[in-house]
Amino acid sequence: MQPEDPDHAGRKPGPQTVPKPVKSGSMRDLGPRIASGVVMAAVAFGLLYAGPMPFTALVLIAAVVMSWEWGTVVRGDASIDAILVVHVVVVAAAVILAGCGYAALGLIALIAGTLVVGALRFGETARLSAVGVLYTGMPAIALIELRTGNEPYGFLAVLFVLLCVIATDTLAYFTGRAIGGPKLWPSVSPNKTWAGFIGGVSAAAAVGLLFAGRLAGASPARLAVLALVLGVVSQGGDLAESALKRGFGVKDASSLLPGHGGLMDRMDGVVAAAIVAVLIGLAFNIHNPARALLLGY
Repeated sequence: MQPEDPDHAGRKPGPQTVPKPVKSGSMRDLGPRIASGVVMAAVAFGLLYAGPMPFTALVLIAAVVMSWEWGTVVRGDASIDAILVVHVVVVAAAVILAGCGYAALGLIALIAGTLVVGALRFGETARLSAVGVLYTGMPAIALIELRTGNEPYGFLAVLFVLLCVIATDTLAYFTGRAIGGPKLWPSVSPNKTWAGFIGGVSAAAAVGLLFAGRLAGASPARLAVLALVLGVVSQGGDLAESALKRGFGVKDASSLLPGHGGLMDRMDGVVAAAIVAVLIGLAFNIHNPARALLLGY
């Protein structure tokens, strides 16, 4: 039995009570979505290209905003409290340490902050409040660790990760809209389809092939497979954030970005892809994960 719609409770169905079909919000917001997406991409590319320190500053701002958004979703409170202060201070310290070349110390700071936040919060949201420190801090450290690699690999490695996520998100959106078909995980994200998923990860693989063609010494097959993996991982990150929001009855993490919702809503794929990318790079070369990610050594 379907739950009763509170807006129509106690009212007999009729023409006057049946809403007319409307275009989905995502289609109405397509213009602002594209415009704000272009601006965000331009700012991110500019600071990424400018060097490790400007990029670290961008990552710091993004991590702080996402820390606040995490609190609004999990605790339902946008105000500044002790937990948010600890969360932000710890994540900021971890980002600064990573930017100064001490990523391991940054990770230790995140673990300590996770324990402190968990001790400050009681009830059913305590664990998720603590997890938020890792969720916002780990991808920040991962991106900075890649960016500080020997040039040009530091710049190219982060660019590769971002392009894989952007291509996946963009083609998944338009392919899903154009083809439709079976839903990917309707209980978590009703609008996502298998067609969109396949289109998105295929676009990521194409990015890998194109990237390899412009990078001396890179294997097209390796980068295509790697990009496809990052595309799959980014979709997983998207679904995980959707599940979190659905669990708390929240549509968007915030309303900061026109047509996009919150920064968490745009960075969910990057969160997962950045962590996996740096782990792959470190597995091949702990001293230069950026080059190892792209070239395998």
